[in-house]
Amino acid sequence: MFEFIRTHKRFMQVLLMLLIVPSFVLVGVSSYENKGDDANAVANVDGQKITQQEWDNAQRNQMDRYRQMLGERFDQKMFETPEAKQAILDNLIAERALAAEMTRRHLTITDGTLAKVYAEQFNGDVNQYKQTAASLGLTTPGLDARVRRDMALAQISGAVQSTAFAPRSVTTRLSDINDQEREVQELIFPASQYILQVKVTDQMIKAFYDKNATMFQIPEQVKAEYLLFTPETVESQVAVTDAEVADFYAKNQKNFSTGELRAASHILINAKKDAPAAEKAAAQAKAEAILAQLRKNPAEFARLAKAESQDPGSAELGGDLGTVEKGAFVKPVEDAIYQLKQGEISNVVASEYGYHIITVTSLKPAAVKPLEEAKPAIAEELKKQKMSKKYSELAEAFSNTLYEQSDSLKPAADKFKLKVETIDSLTRTPSPALGAAPFNSAKFLAAIFSEDSLKNKRNTEAVQAGPNVLIAGRVIEFKPASKRPLAEVAAAIRERVTVEEAAKLARQAGEAKLAAAKASADATGFGEAKLVTRSKQPTINPAAAIAVLKADITKLPAYVGVDVPGQGYGVYRIGKVSQAAVPDAERRKAEVEQIGNALGQQDMYNYTEMLKQKAKVKVLVKPAGAVTAAK
Repeated sequence: MFEFIRTHKRFMQVLLMLLIVPSFVLVGVSSYENKGDDANAVANVDGQKITQQEWDNAQRNQMDRYRQMLGERFDQKMFETPEAKQAILDNLIAERALAAEMTRRHLTITDGTLAKVYAEQFNGDVNQYKQTAASLGLTTPGLDARVRRDMALAQISGAVQSTAFAPRSVTTRLSDINDQEREVQELIFPASQYILQVKVTDQMIKAFYDKNATMFQIPEQVKAEYLLFTPETVESQVAVTDAEVADFYAKNQKNFSTGELRAASHILINAKKDAPAAEKAAAQAKAEAILAQLRKNPAEFARLAKAESQDPGSAELGGDLGTVEKGAFVKPVEDAIYQLKQGEISNVVASEYGYHIITVTSLKPAAVKPLEEAKPAIAEELKKQKMSKKYSELAEAFSNTLYEQSDSLKPAADKFKLKVETIDSLTRTPSPALGAAPFNSAKFLAAIFSEDSLKNKRNTEAVQAGPNVLIAGRVIEFKPASKRPLAEVAAAIRERVTVEEAAKLARQAGEAKLAAAKASADATGFGEAKLVTRSKQPTINPAAAIAVLKADITKLPAYVGVDVPGQGYGVYRIGKVSQAAVPDAERRKAEVEQIGNALGQQDMYNYTEMLKQKAKVKVLVKPAGAVTAAK
């Protein structure tokens, strides 16, 4: 979108690659010496070692993060390249260099600041604090240290990036380019019009076949048999007796008991605790008068509550206080509620709020759920407990049987009453067509394609393929990678070559028109004028729009030719260039921020590179296959 981003693609790619680490650590692949120094060290930064274990952990953490982010789209291979591994190491180096600078500057986070952060994050929940530390594989002091370090790093990052500044003339110029409108006429040379002119020979088909061998590659495949060990395998071996249910019921009576439930209503005449005696007397007299009315006609309680009660929370509800809980009301009111029978109306009750008239609208005595009624829920809970324990026992036995009798799945199938299933055409990578099937999981495929499984035809280990689901397999037949025969794919190749040759003819015709139009500035044959801009959805093919927006417009009309995917070849005549009549002020404001952020990130990148030099960084190893940079 902006020139800075276009000319700093590598910087932006590194930024995206390193999402696993704090956003302020932006590093690239640098030139370091490759010298052996310590068997366990991969780099030295400011005299401190980065170990192979730290590097491995960083790679594993990054893969785990992306696996959670991408789900089924996750591809581990993208993290196994020398470039990806080098980027992770470079990030560790940059982080260590920044930490060294923190030490030199004596940057620390006080206990008070840390406590404030924790108060906001954990809301005083100590268990959540401990669980967070455990989930990161840290002790609580370790979590404290990491948070202090990250906060200090953020201070450095903020200080560096906040100084970035983009001049108004630069941001205005970039936004003007973004708003620029180009009036374009289109002339398409459809490839379909040239199909009949194409003559595809056998030699052309053979040449395409030889040149594009990977297109016709059939990956290695296995036919395998497998066993599934699921909770249903265990369920048939677990039973709950009536005696066990009765024993549980007897020992957990409180779980099946419900206390007395009362619902009440009241009418309140306010009188503050410190009100004058005359005011209190008047309030009490009013309450006594209302009570006298209720003694004559108790059914009037709700109407009088709406009309006379001074409790704003319950008056509109006819005085309804809902279900009463112990401790929810001041003691005089609570005592009165629990002394009344259903439908009774109390005398006037004085409290610190004034004078109350109370009635109990419903009363449900305490009760204990009978054993027969509680039995189904108890049996289900006991069965869950038993199954959890039994599953662990049988799963271990299942794994042991597979290992001890590794030349066949039948012993395990017989022992656990499982059915041996068969699946064909499995490949090393999960197939979208097989979805979430247990035999399509990455872990199982890695096991079935292991050397021991392929060469020795031994059972795989029991692999976790889902919640409480284990799968084990054994290779029946292995098919090495091969190439589809030419005769099998010749028709498809002929069709593709025909399309490609037709596109070439369309391009030739289009380029001839392009040359002629440039020479004469002629608009003959071109379509109606359309506006193309960077800030709106293109009105022509996106690939063509990119070419039009990149075209040299120092002299108009300007012409550009481009291959239009799925159509043929397009020639475009740019007749007019102008600015939007009404610029988008909000978008321009956002663009200024975007440019400032990008410049700030570049400053942080440069600052980190300087710190790495200051820390006298030495890389002692390199990822396999990495190209050593020139010194």
